[in-house]
Amino acid sequence: MTAPFVSVQDLTVQFTGQRKASALNQVSFELAKGEVLGLLGESGSGKSVTLRTLMRLHPERTTQMGGVAQVGGQDVLQLKGRKLDQYRGAMASMVFQEPGLAFDPVYTIGQQMVEAIQAHEGVDTQTALRRSLQMLERVQIPQAKRRLEAYPHELSGGMRQRAMIALALVCRPQLLLADEPTTALDATVQIQILLLLRELQKETGMSVIFVTHDIGAAVEVADRIAVMYAGRIVEMGDVAQIVAKPQHPYTQGLLASTVKAEDKGKPLMAVPGSPPDLANLPMGCSFAARCSHATVTCQTQAPPCVVNGASSLACWHPVSGSEGVR
Repeated sequence: MTAPFVSVQDLTVQFTGQRKASALNQVSFELAKGEVLGLLGESGSGKSVTLRTLMRLHPERTTQMGGVAQVGGQDVLQLKGRKLDQYRGAMASMVFQEPGLAFDPVYTIGQQMVEAIQAHEGVDTQTALRRSLQMLERVQIPQAKRRLEAYPHELSGGMRQRAMIALALVCRPQLLLADEPTTALDATVQIQILLLLRELQKETGMSVIFVTHDIGAAVEVADRIAVMYAGRIVEMGDVAQIVAKPQHPYTQGLLASTVKAEDKGKPLMAVPGSPPDLANLPMGCSFAARCSHATVTCQTQAPPCVVNGASSLACWHPVSGSEGVR
């Protein structure tokens, strides 16, 4: 049996300071080579923290990490110095939510792409420029040669996002971490970017972890979906399985709150209540206070995560797809 390319086991992340917040709580999942995993959940559920942990972007002085996060056979949490620098960009790369903030405003797009290539591969400037141009053309940026000489603020939102994807892929990483890469774009451009990401993934064979609030986007891009709540994966499975037969009440709530054309004029379904305070998590299931199926057991004991092949579920009282969230 082939070993997974990404293996995360009991990953915990706590942010320290005046208050200690448990951002990730025993997160475990595996990702095969060439597979796309979509992370779903409300803001604050731990999706972006998971990606930033895999890139080791959290400040070490105020972050406590535990567990194992292996990518390509190496434990990311143990990497230091030059090995960590080589891991970022060459092995794993990230597409950030807002490319306008991810790019350095005082350098051109071309300068930043060339710097990334030379830092990892040591090629000459002309070779790096040629590859940068090829990658900008690959992500379908018009007049790519001119865009190499442009500053980030001179590009539209859609072109900046394409340039961010090009920068992330220019060193041919084996793992792409995409943090809501279409949130700031209009609907038409969102679809174009999603299709582009999927096409590039299939072409290069890289693994992808894709964070989104949009169920439709996850269905379009992902092979499997992991639903996160309060820093924990509460349900995971194939896209078709999660969409057609969700078992966790929170997953059902997310699906029920999606707006569809046929719902025009009807009240919008919503999950009642608010997510828990990560600095003061409840004793039992973190979703119990918002769940109509909760019992005393749910309120006093955290449910174990039951793994069944590529699927998992953390719920004391799984429900059928027809029951929904009341």
